[in-house]
Amino acid sequence: MQNKKKSFMILLTFLFLLSGCDYNVKKGQLEKVGLLIPETVNDQVWGTKGYKGLLNIQSKFEIDVYYKEGMNSEALVKRAVKEFHHKGVNLIIGHGNEYAEFFNHLADEYPSIHFVSFNGDAKKKNTTSLNFDGYAMGFFGGMVAAEMTKSNTVGIIAAHDWQPEVKGFMEGATYQNKHVKVKVSYVNDWDNEEKALALLEPMLASGVDVYYPAGDGFNVPVIERIKEKGCYVIGYVSDQSDLGETTVLTSTIQHVDRLYEHAAELYNDGKLQSGNLVFDFQEHVITMGKYSPLVEKKFQKKMDQHIQRYIKTGKLPNE
Repeated sequence: MQNKKKSFMILLTFLFLLSGCDYNVKKGQLEKVGLLIPETVNDQVWGTKGYKGLLNIQSKFEIDVYYKEGMNSEALVKRAVKEFHHKGVNLIIGHGNEYAEFFNHLADEYPSIHFVSFNGDAKKKNTTSLNFDGYAMGFFGGMVAAEMTKSNTVGIIAAHDWQPEVKGFMEGATYQNKHVKVKVSYVNDWDNEEKALALLEPMLASGVDVYYPAGDGFNVPVIERIKEKGCYVIGYVSDQSDLGETTVLTSTIQHVDRLYEHAAELYNDGKLQSGNLVFDFQEHVITMGKYSPLVEKKFQKKMDQHIQRYIKTGKLPNE
């Protein structure tokens, strides 16, 4: 009995040391993380994905995390950063491009905090902007749209004219189908559902039968309206196949949750660079979503081959 007890104590000591080693592997620069969201974490698209990324960080690094919603002005952001600082947060993520300029103003005041924004212009040594290169995902989405159109007319309702996925979609569509026409309208806002729906109506009347609503704040109501008309959609930002597999042909997905986790890992390891960083299919933070059963398996396989080639070589099908 004494020998069994001794063996049991040795085993417990070994497990304790093993767990201690695991902790040391995980422990790095990362202490606590704060997330600022302009609207809400419950929108099921952009805000929800950012919040999911924060929860992934909490789970992976076993640290305290905090978030604040409705952070849509510099004054609110300044107060939130001050509060996070008092709590010991040393990595703050601003879930949008508007935070880049706010963080540039605050960076010198909080040198112990690294500020991460999205699709902005980071100018200080403790600021980083994470950017998706949306051109390729737009190109592949355009290929699917051009393959599936029956009217040879596809349409884009985009948030802004600078979005690289818009140009990518246009060029992917014309590569796949030289007869296709691409109509484009701009909402000039990420969230204006009313304007997006108003821009949709003339496209529906003109015979557009495949759409790319490239604005995560308005694409769900636009897709619902398109579904009523029996037309097709390429989903945007999230895998939107759950909105109707006979409506959503596929989706161009930006895994911002994975990107934030990746950024936290880089920071923890002391490898997060300042400035503007760009990510694409190669980092597995952009992917294509589930295909509709209406898209032929042969074409799906061809698309997968194009994407794998792009991941390996950086070359699109027209290159």
